[in-house]
Amino acid sequence: MEELGVPGVSVAVISDGRIAWARAYGLADAEAGTTVTTETLFQAASMSKPVAAMGALTLVQEGLLTLDDDVNRWLARWRVSPHEWQTERPVTLRRLLSHTAGLTVHGFPGYPAGAELPDVVQVLAGAPPANTGPVVVDIPPGEMWRYSGGGTTVVQLLMEEVTGEPFARFMERRVLRPLGMDASTYQQPLPAELASVAATAHGADARPVPGRFHAYPEMAAAGLWTTPSDLARWILAVQRSLAGDTTGLLEPAMARAMMAAEAGPHGLGPQVAGSGDAVRFEHGGANQGFRGTFIGFAGRVEGAVIMTNSNSGGALANELLLAIASEYDWPGFAPTVIVPVPVAPGALQEYEGRYGTADQQLVVTADLDQQSLIITTGDQARHEFVPVDDDRFHPVAGGATVAFERDETGAIVALRAAGSRWPRLEQ
Repeated sequence: MEELGVPGVSVAVISDGRIAWARAYGLADAEAGTTVTTETLFQAASMSKPVAAMGALTLVQEGLLTLDDDVNRWLARWRVSPHEWQTERPVTLRRLLSHTAGLTVHGFPGYPAGAELPDVVQVLAGAPPANTGPVVVDIPPGEMWRYSGGGTTVVQLLMEEVTGEPFARFMERRVLRPLGMDASTYQQPLPAELASVAATAHGADARPVPGRFHAYPEMAAAGLWTTPSDLARWILAVQRSLAGDTTGLLEPAMARAMMAAEAGPHGLGPQVAGSGDAVRFEHGGANQGFRGTFIGFAGRVEGAVIMTNSNSGGALANELLLAIASEYDWPGFAPTVIVPVPVAPGALQEYEGRYGTADQQLVVTADLDQQSLIITTGDQARHEFVPVDDDRFHPVAGGATVAFERDETGAIVALRAAGSRWPRLEQ
Protein backbone atom coordinates (compact mmCIF):
# COMPACT_ATOMS: atom_id res chain seq x y z
CA MET A 1 0.00 0.00 0.00
CA GLU A 2 2.79 2.42 0.87
CA GLU A 3 4.78 1.64 -2.26
CA LEU A 4 1.80 2.11 -4.57
CA GLY A 5 0.25 5.08 -2.78
CA VAL A 6 -2.95 3.31 -1.71
CA PRO A 7 -4.35 4.76 1.54
CA GLY A 8 -7.06 2.15 2.13
CA VAL A 9 -8.28 -1.26 1.03
CA SER A 10 -11.25 -3.40 2.00
CA VAL A 11 -11.57 -7.13 1.25
CA ALA A 12 -14.24 -9.83 1.49
CA VAL A 13 -13.63 -13.51 0.74
CA ILE A 14 -16.24 -16.14 -0.11
CA SER A 15 -15.48 -19.76 0.82
CA ASP A 16 -17.58 -22.83 1.57
CA GLY A 17 -20.74 -21.07 0.43
CA ARG A 18 -20.53 -18.02 2.68
CA ILE A 19 -18.60 -14.85 3.37
CA ALA A 20 -15.68 -16.41 5.21
CA TRP A 21 -14.16 -13.13 6.31
CA ALA A 22 -14.05 -9.39 5.65
CA ARG A 23 -11.19 -7.11 6.67
CA ALA A 24 -10.14 -3.52 6.10
CA TYR A 25 -6.73 -1.87 6.15
CA GLY A 26 -5.44 1.69 6.19
CA LEU A 27 -7.15 5.04 5.85
CA ALA A 28 -10.45 6.13 4.38
CA ASP A 29 -9.02 9.64 4.07
CA ALA A 30 -5.26 10.17 4.03
CA GLU A 31 -5.48 13.79 5.20
CA ALA A 32 -8.17 13.40 7.86
CA GLY A 33 -6.65 10.15 9.13
CA THR A 34 -10.00 8.34 9.30
CA THR A 35 -9.72 4.56 9.32
CA VAL A 36 -11.20 2.18 6.78
CA THR A 37 -13.65 -0.36 8.23
CA THR A 38 -15.54 -3.18 6.56
CA GLU A 39 -18.59 -0.85 6.60
CA THR A 40 -16.80 1.93 4.70
CA LEU A 41 -18.47 2.68 1.37
CA PHE A 42 -16.39 2.63 -1.82
CA GLN A 43 -17.34 3.48 -5.37
CA ALA A 44 -17.76 0.22 -7.27
CA ALA A 45 -17.05 2.02 -10.56
CA SER A 46 -17.58 -0.45 -13.44
CA MET A 47 -18.41 -3.23 -10.99
CA SER A 48 -21.75 -1.37 -10.97
CA LYS A 49 -22.49 -2.84 -14.41
CA PRO A 50 -23.10 -6.53 -13.60
CA VAL A 51 -25.21 -5.59 -10.57
CA ALA A 52 -27.32 -3.33 -12.78
CA ALA A 53 -27.51 -6.14 -15.34
CA MET A 54 -29.24 -8.32 -12.75
CA GLY A 55 -31.95 -5.67 -12.43
CA ALA A 56 -32.45 -5.63 -16.21
CA LEU A 57 -32.62 -9.43 -16.38
CA THR A 58 -35.34 -9.53 -13.73
CA LEU A 59 -37.38 -7.31 -16.07
CA VAL A 60 -36.81 -9.82 -18.86
CA GLN A 61 -38.08 -12.58 -16.56
CA GLU A 62 -41.20 -10.50 -15.88
CA GLY A 63 -41.84 -9.96 -19.60
CA LEU A 64 -41.30 -6.20 -19.45
CA LEU A 65 -38.18 -6.47 -21.64
CA THR A 66 -36.74 -8.98 -24.07
CA LEU A 67 -33.13 -9.77 -24.79
CA ASP A 68 -33.27 -9.70 -28.57
CA ASP A 69 -35.69 -6.98 -29.70
CA ASP A 70 -34.63 -3.50 -30.79
CA VAL A 71 -34.46 -1.40 -27.61
CA ASN A 72 -36.04 1.53 -29.45
CA ARG A 73 -39.27 -0.41 -28.98
CA TRP A 74 -39.28 0.84 -25.36
CA LEU A 75 -37.30 4.09 -25.52
CA ALA A 76 -39.08 7.44 -25.70
CA ARG A 77 -37.04 10.22 -24.03
CA TRP A 78 -33.97 9.29 -26.11
CA ARG A 79 -33.61 6.77 -28.90
CA VAL A 80 -30.70 5.01 -30.57
CA SER A 81 -30.00 7.12 -33.66
CA PRO A 82 -30.63 5.59 -37.07
CA HIS A 83 -27.68 3.61 -38.40
CA GLU A 84 -26.97 1.68 -41.57
CA TRP A 85 -27.27 -1.73 -39.89
CA GLN A 86 -30.48 -1.17 -37.94
CA THR A 87 -32.72 -3.47 -39.99
CA GLU A 88 -30.60 -6.60 -39.77
CA ARG A 89 -28.52 -5.73 -36.69
CA PRO A 90 -30.56 -3.78 -34.13
CA VAL A 91 -29.25 -2.63 -30.77
CA THR A 92 -30.68 -5.14 -28.29
CA LEU A 93 -30.47 -5.62 -24.54
CA ARG A 94 -28.35 -8.74 -25.04
CA ARG A 95 -25.85 -6.74 -27.08
CA LEU A 96 -25.87 -3.83 -24.64
CA LEU A 97 -25.14 -6.05 -21.65
CA SER A 98 -22.37 -7.94 -23.47
CA HIS A 99 -20.72 -4.83 -24.98
CA THR A 100 -21.43 -5.96 -28.53
CA ALA A 101 -23.98 -3.29 -29.51
CA GLY A 102 -21.49 -1.21 -31.50
CA LEU A 103 -22.00 1.86 -29.30
CA THR A 104 -19.47 4.55 -28.48
CA VAL A 105 -18.23 6.14 -25.20
CA HIS A 106 -15.91 3.77 -23.38
CA GLY A 107 -16.20 5.27 -19.89
CA PHE A 108 -16.95 8.33 -17.82
CA PRO A 109 -14.70 10.74 -15.85
CA GLY A 110 -17.40 11.72 -13.38
CA TYR A 111 -18.18 15.21 -12.13
CA PRO A 112 -16.29 17.08 -9.39
CA ALA A 113 -18.09 17.98 -6.19
CA GLY A 114 -20.47 20.88 -6.75
CA ALA A 115 -20.57 20.53 -10.54
CA GLU A 116 -23.89 20.56 -12.33
CA LEU A 117 -24.93 16.99 -13.16
CA PRO A 118 -26.57 16.01 -16.44
CA ASP A 119 -29.56 13.72 -16.51
CA VAL A 120 -29.38 10.39 -18.31
CA VAL A 121 -30.79 11.82 -21.55
CA GLN A 122 -28.18 14.58 -21.61
CA VAL A 123 -25.44 11.99 -21.03
CA LEU A 124 -26.65 9.86 -23.93
CA ALA A 125 -27.05 12.88 -26.20
CA GLY A 126 -23.70 14.34 -25.19
CA ALA A 127 -25.53 17.57 -24.37
CA PRO A 128 -24.39 20.12 -21.74
CA PRO A 129 -23.62 19.77 -18.92
CA ALA A 130 -22.49 16.24 -19.93
CA ASN A 131 -18.70 15.97 -20.22
CA THR A 132 -18.68 13.06 -22.69
CA GLY A 133 -19.76 12.78 -26.30
CA PRO A 134 -23.01 11.40 -27.69
CA VAL A 135 -23.63 7.66 -27.59
CA VAL A 136 -24.02 6.45 -31.18
CA VAL A 137 -23.65 3.26 -33.20
CA ASP A 138 -20.50 3.39 -35.32
CA ILE A 139 -19.77 -0.31 -35.93
CA PRO A 140 -22.20 -3.12 -36.81
CA PRO A 141 -24.06 -4.33 -33.70
CA GLY A 142 -23.28 -7.94 -32.82
CA GLU A 143 -20.16 -8.08 -34.97
CA MET A 144 -17.49 -7.51 -32.31
CA TRP A 145 -16.90 -6.82 -28.64
CA ARG A 146 -16.06 -3.26 -27.63
CA TYR A 147 -16.44 -2.05 -24.08
CA SER A 148 -19.05 0.70 -23.84
CA GLY A 149 -20.15 2.46 -20.69
CA GLY A 150 -22.38 4.39 -23.05
CA GLY A 151 -24.22 1.18 -23.86
CA THR A 152 -24.77 0.46 -20.17
CA THR A 153 -26.21 3.96 -19.79
CA VAL A 154 -28.74 3.06 -22.49
CA VAL A 155 -29.71 0.13 -20.23
CA GLN A 156 -30.18 2.58 -17.34
CA LEU A 157 -32.63 4.64 -19.40
CA LEU A 158 -34.32 1.50 -20.71
CA MET A 159 -35.02 0.29 -17.18
CA GLU A 160 -36.47 3.66 -16.22
CA GLU A 161 -38.69 3.74 -19.30
CA VAL A 162 -40.28 0.33 -18.72
CA THR A 163 -40.71 0.67 -14.95
CA GLY A 164 -41.60 4.36 -14.74
CA GLU A 165 -39.28 4.52 -11.74
CA PRO A 166 -35.95 6.31 -11.18
CA PHE A 167 -33.09 3.88 -11.72
CA ALA A 168 -31.59 4.16 -8.22
CA ARG A 169 -34.95 3.60 -6.56
CA PHE A 170 -35.75 0.60 -8.78
CA MET A 171 -32.38 -1.01 -8.07
CA GLU A 172 -32.78 -0.48 -4.32
CA ARG A 173 -36.25 -2.04 -4.33
CA ARG A 174 -35.65 -4.82 -6.83
CA VAL A 175 -32.03 -5.91 -6.26
CA LEU A 176 -30.10 -4.30 -3.41
CA ARG A 177 -32.55 -4.77 -0.52
CA PRO A 178 -33.77 -8.26 -1.53
CA LEU A 179 -30.13 -9.44 -1.58
CA GLY A 180 -29.33 -7.90 1.80
CA MET A 181 -27.08 -5.24 0.25
CA ASP A 182 -28.32 -2.81 2.86
CA ALA A 183 -25.23 -0.58 2.84
CA SER A 184 -25.38 -0.05 -0.93
CA THR A 185 -26.94 2.67 -3.06
CA TYR A 186 -26.92 3.89 -6.64
CA GLN A 187 -27.93 7.41 -5.58
CA GLN A 188 -25.86 10.12 -7.25
CA PRO A 189 -24.62 12.37 -5.82
CA LEU A 190 -24.13 10.43 -2.59
CA PRO A 191 -26.60 11.64 0.06
CA ALA A 192 -24.99 13.71 2.82
CA GLU A 193 -26.00 11.22 5.50
CA LEU A 194 -23.90 8.52 3.79
CA ALA A 195 -20.87 10.68 3.02
CA SER A 196 -19.59 10.29 6.59
CA VAL A 197 -19.12 6.53 6.05
CA ALA A 198 -17.68 6.85 2.52
CA ALA A 199 -14.03 6.55 1.57
CA THR A 200 -12.35 9.56 0.02
CA ALA A 201 -10.97 9.13 -3.48
CA HIS A 202 -7.21 9.58 -3.89
CA GLY A 203 -4.96 10.15 -6.87
CA ALA A 204 -1.98 8.01 -7.73
CA ASP A 205 0.06 10.31 -5.44
CA ALA A 206 -2.18 9.36 -2.46
CA ARG A 207 -3.57 12.89 -2.28
CA PRO A 208 -7.34 13.25 -1.77
CA VAL A 209 -9.41 14.24 -4.79
CA PRO A 210 -10.77 17.80 -4.38
CA GLY A 211 -14.24 17.59 -2.89
CA ARG A 212 -13.48 13.99 -1.77
CA PHE A 213 -14.96 12.18 -4.78
CA HIS A 214 -16.69 12.59 -8.12
CA ALA A 215 -20.35 12.01 -8.83
CA TYR A 216 -21.52 9.64 -11.58
CA PRO A 217 -25.01 10.21 -12.97
CA GLU A 218 -24.15 7.26 -15.27
CA MET A 219 -25.37 5.12 -12.39
CA ALA A 220 -25.69 1.73 -14.08
CA ALA A 221 -22.22 2.07 -15.57
CA ALA A 222 -20.30 3.56 -12.64
CA GLY A 223 -22.54 4.86 -9.85
CA LEU A 224 -22.85 2.11 -7.22
CA TRP A 225 -21.58 2.88 -3.70
CA THR A 226 -21.07 -0.37 -1.79
CA THR A 227 -18.84 -2.51 0.42
CA PRO A 228 -16.96 -5.71 -0.45
CA SER A 229 -19.31 -7.69 1.80
CA ASP A 230 -22.37 -6.35 -0.04
CA LEU A 231 -20.84 -7.18 -3.42
CA ALA A 232 -20.04 -10.64 -2.07
CA ARG A 233 -23.75 -11.05 -1.28
CA TRP A 234 -24.51 -10.31 -4.94
CA ILE A 235 -21.92 -12.91 -6.02
CA LEU A 236 -23.46 -15.49 -3.68
CA ALA A 237 -26.91 -14.80 -5.12
CA VAL A 238 -25.65 -15.46 -8.65
CA GLN A 239 -23.87 -18.62 -7.51
CA ARG A 240 -27.01 -19.96 -5.82
CA SER A 241 -29.02 -19.41 -9.01
CA LEU A 242 -26.32 -21.13 -11.07
CA ALA A 243 -26.54 -24.08 -8.67
CA GLY A 244 -30.27 -24.42 -9.40
CA ASP A 245 -31.88 -22.42 -6.60
CA THR A 246 -35.29 -21.32 -7.92
CA THR A 247 -36.03 -18.91 -5.08
CA GLY A 248 -33.49 -16.23 -6.01
CA LEU A 249 -33.87 -13.07 -8.07
CA LEU A 250 -32.49 -14.80 -11.16
CA GLU A 251 -34.02 -17.99 -12.44
CA PRO A 252 -31.35 -20.68 -13.02
CA ALA A 253 -31.76 -20.45 -16.80
CA MET A 254 -31.30 -16.68 -16.70
CA ALA A 255 -28.22 -17.02 -14.50
CA ARG A 256 -26.74 -19.44 -17.03
CA ALA A 257 -27.53 -16.97 -19.82
CA MET A 258 -25.71 -14.32 -17.81
CA MET A 259 -22.60 -16.52 -17.93
CA ALA A 260 -22.70 -17.09 -21.71
CA ALA A 261 -20.06 -14.96 -23.43
CA GLU A 262 -21.25 -13.39 -26.67
CA ALA A 263 -18.81 -11.99 -29.26
CA GLY A 264 -16.19 -11.23 -26.62
CA PRO A 265 -15.26 -11.85 -22.99
CA HIS A 266 -18.50 -10.58 -21.47
CA GLY A 267 -21.66 -12.42 -20.68
CA LEU A 268 -24.81 -10.47 -19.82
CA GLY A 269 -23.09 -8.11 -17.39
CA PRO A 270 -19.97 -9.75 -15.98
CA GLN A 271 -16.86 -10.82 -17.78
CA VAL A 272 -16.56 -14.60 -18.07
CA ALA A 273 -13.25 -16.48 -18.01
CA GLY A 274 -11.80 -19.93 -17.44
CA SER A 275 -13.03 -23.39 -18.36
CA GLY A 276 -14.30 -26.47 -16.58
CA ASP A 277 -14.06 -26.16 -12.80
CA ALA A 278 -12.30 -22.82 -13.23
CA VAL A 279 -15.15 -20.99 -15.00
CA ARG A 280 -15.61 -17.68 -13.22
CA PHE A 281 -17.45 -14.39 -13.57
CA GLU A 282 -15.61 -11.21 -12.73
CA HIS A 283 -15.33 -7.48 -13.27
CA GLY A 284 -12.98 -4.65 -12.43
CA GLY A 285 -13.75 -1.04 -11.65
CA ALA A 286 -11.93 2.26 -12.16
CA ASN A 287 -13.47 5.58 -11.14
CA GLN A 288 -11.55 8.72 -10.29
CA GLY A 289 -9.69 7.79 -7.11
CA PHE A 290 -11.14 4.28 -6.77
CA ARG A 291 -10.02 0.88 -8.08
CA GLY A 292 -11.43 -2.56 -7.35
CA THR A 293 -12.18 -6.01 -8.65
CA PHE A 294 -14.33 -9.04 -7.90
CA ILE A 295 -14.35 -12.69 -8.89
CA GLY A 296 -16.87 -15.47 -8.33
CA PHE A 297 -16.69 -19.06 -9.53
CA ALA A 298 -19.61 -20.41 -11.52
CA GLY A 299 -19.38 -24.03 -10.36
CA ARG A 300 -18.15 -23.58 -6.79
CA VAL A 301 -19.19 -21.11 -4.11
CA GLU A 302 -15.92 -19.22 -3.80
CA GLY A 303 -14.74 -15.76 -4.68
CA ALA A 304 -13.47 -12.42 -3.45
CA VAL A 305 -14.07 -8.67 -3.65
CA ILE A 306 -11.31 -6.07 -3.24
CA MET A 307 -11.93 -2.30 -3.17
CA THR A 308 -9.38 0.51 -2.84
CA ASN A 309 -9.51 4.31 -2.66
CA SER A 310 -6.63 5.16 -5.00
CA ASN A 311 -5.95 5.44 -8.71
CA SER A 312 -3.02 3.09 -8.03
CA GLY A 313 -5.18 0.49 -6.33
CA GLY A 314 -5.50 -1.83 -9.32
CA ALA A 315 -2.02 -3.27 -8.91
CA LEU A 316 -2.65 -3.90 -5.21
CA ALA A 317 -6.01 -5.55 -5.93
CA ASN A 318 -4.38 -7.90 -8.44
CA GLU A 319 -1.66 -8.89 -5.95
CA LEU A 320 -4.23 -9.53 -3.21
CA LEU A 321 -6.36 -11.59 -5.58
CA LEU A 322 -3.39 -13.81 -6.43
CA ALA A 323 -2.62 -14.25 -2.71
CA ILE A 324 -6.21 -15.24 -1.96
CA ALA A 325 -6.26 -17.64 -4.92
CA SER A 326 -3.11 -19.32 -3.63
CA GLU A 327 -4.39 -19.58 -0.06
CA TYR A 328 -7.74 -21.09 -1.10
CA ASP A 329 -6.31 -23.21 -3.93
CA TRP A 330 -8.52 -21.76 -6.65
CA PRO A 331 -8.38 -23.69 -9.93
CA GLY A 332 -7.06 -22.08 -13.10
CA PHE A 333 -5.87 -19.00 -11.29
CA ALA A 334 -2.13 -18.47 -11.02
CA PRO A 335 0.38 -15.69 -11.53
CA THR A 336 1.41 -14.98 -15.11
CA VAL A 337 5.10 -15.53 -15.72
CA ILE A 338 6.35 -12.68 -17.90
CA VAL A 339 9.49 -13.25 -19.95
CA PRO A 340 10.66 -9.88 -21.31
CA VAL A 341 12.44 -9.82 -24.65
CA PRO A 342 15.50 -7.62 -25.22
CA VAL A 343 15.02 -4.42 -27.17
CA ALA A 344 17.56 -2.51 -29.22
CA PRO A 345 19.11 0.59 -27.66
CA GLY A 346 16.80 3.55 -28.17
CA ALA A 347 13.95 1.42 -29.53
CA LEU A 348 11.62 2.14 -26.61
CA GLN A 349 11.55 5.87 -27.36
CA GLU A 350 9.85 5.09 -30.65
CA TYR A 351 6.65 4.29 -28.74
CA GLU A 352 6.62 7.49 -26.71
CA GLY A 353 3.77 9.92 -27.24
CA ARG A 354 0.08 10.57 -26.66
CA TYR A 355 -2.63 8.20 -27.83
CA GLY A 356 -6.42 8.53 -27.89
CA THR A 357 -8.63 11.55 -28.48
CA ALA A 358 -8.64 15.15 -27.36
CA ASP A 359 -10.91 14.14 -24.48
CA GLN A 360 -9.33 10.85 -23.39
CA GLN A 361 -5.62 10.16 -23.65
CA LEU A 362 -2.89 7.75 -22.68
CA VAL A 363 0.67 9.01 -22.36
CA VAL A 364 3.49 6.56 -23.15
CA THR A 365 7.02 7.20 -21.87
CA ALA A 366 10.11 4.99 -21.85
CA ASP A 367 11.91 3.91 -18.68
CA LEU A 368 15.35 3.16 -20.06
CA ASP A 369 16.71 1.93 -16.72
CA GLN A 370 14.03 -0.74 -16.42
CA GLN A 371 13.75 -1.33 -20.19
CA SER A 372 9.99 -0.85 -19.98
CA LEU A 373 7.22 1.50 -21.00
CA ILE A 374 5.19 3.58 -18.55
CA ILE A 375 1.60 4.23 -19.64
CA THR A 376 -0.08 7.04 -17.71
CA THR A 377 -3.86 7.29 -17.87
CA GLY A 378 -5.90 10.47 -17.63
CA ASP A 379 -6.20 10.11 -13.87
CA GLN A 380 -2.38 10.06 -13.57
CA ALA A 381 -2.20 6.36 -12.65
CA ARG A 382 1.08 4.91 -13.93
CA HIS A 383 1.30 1.35 -15.32
CA GLU A 384 4.56 -0.40 -16.22
CA PHE A 385 4.73 -2.63 -19.30
CA VAL A 386 7.61 -4.84 -20.45
CA PRO A 387 8.25 -6.00 -24.04
CA VAL A 388 7.20 -9.60 -24.73
CA ASP A 389 7.09 -9.64 -28.55
CA ASP A 390 7.40 -7.30 -31.52
CA ASP A 391 5.35 -4.19 -30.66
CA ARG A 392 3.61 -6.05 -27.80
CA PHE A 393 3.98 -5.27 -24.09
CA HIS A 394 2.67 -6.95 -20.94
CA PRO A 395 1.72 -5.13 -17.72
CA VAL A 396 3.99 -5.95 -14.78
CA ALA A 397 1.06 -5.80 -12.34
CA GLY A 398 -1.16 -8.08 -14.41
CA GLY A 399 -3.94 -7.39 -16.88
CA ALA A 400 -4.30 -7.04 -20.63
CA THR A 401 -1.34 -6.67 -22.96
CA VAL A 402 -1.02 -3.66 -25.24
CA ALA A 403 0.04 -3.78 -28.86
CA PHE A 404 1.24 -0.99 -31.10
CA GLU A 405 -0.04 -0.72 -34.66
CA ARG A 406 2.11 0.42 -37.59
CA ASP A 407 1.19 1.76 -41.02
CA GLU A 408 2.67 0.63 -44.34
CA THR A 409 5.72 2.81 -43.78
CA GLY A 410 6.44 1.23 -40.39
CA ALA A 411 5.42 4.28 -38.38
CA ILE A 412 3.49 3.66 -35.15
CA VAL A 413 -0.06 4.94 -35.60
CA ALA A 414 -2.10 3.46 -32.73
CA LEU A 415 -2.13 1.52 -29.48
CA ARG A 416 -4.54 -1.35 -28.95
CA ALA A 417 -5.60 -2.56 -25.50
CA ALA A 418 -8.57 -4.52 -24.12
CA GLY A 419 -10.51 -4.32 -27.36
CA SER A 420 -10.04 -0.58 -27.82
CA ARG A 421 -7.94 1.29 -30.38
CA TRP A 422 -6.17 4.50 -29.32
CA PRO A 423 -4.89 6.50 -32.34
CA ARG A 424 -1.53 8.20 -31.94
CA LEU A 425 -1.91 11.95 -31.66
CA GLU A 426 0.28 14.54 -33.36
CA GLN A 427 3.42 15.10 -31.35
